[in-house]
Amino acid sequence: MLKPILIHPDPRLKKACAPIDDISDALRTLADDMLETMYDAPGIGLAAPQIGVLSRLIVMDCVKDEGDPEPTVMFNPEILASSDDTNVYEEGCLSIPDQFAEVTRPKEVRVGWIDENGNPQEKDFDGLWATCAQHEIDHLNGKLFIDHLGPMKRQMMTRKSQKLKRELARS
Repeated sequence: MLKPILIHPDPRLKKACAPIDDISDALRTLADDMLETMYDAPGIGLAAPQIGVLSRLIVMDCVKDEGDPEPTVMFNPEILASSDDTNVYEEGCLSIPDQFAEVTRPKEVRVGWIDENGNPQEKDFDGLWATCAQHEIDHLNGKLFIDHLGPMKRQMMTRKSQKLKRELARS
């Protein structure tokens, strides 16, 4: 089922999320709903706080159009290691629609998480996958990609987002 995506500024997007103690059928259904919402948006990642659920859950799929989808569901993801080498990607966010900015992040990260069957997982990501994992894990810590930008650019993007939110509320 498609879920409405919160638009910045929303106080829930700035809150740190609680760890997930037990992976229930309800949480697996939530993860499926998040994947459906992400693909529909369309996006390559979505964190639970973006749909108003303050739990440590993210979904990603950075394959886009280049092959078979690779939906990835992560409960309690954490970055275990990151490279000194960095990458710059033009990032966007489903909670800050139609706005993009270059963000510098570690080029490679090792992420640990629990999968939907309750099994611990660990994987090295690089390139777009690494950027996406870091972006989504930031959401779980109450951080948006615009928090990596200078104050002027961040304020400008926040004002545009506020304007969009007002327009959406009127329609």
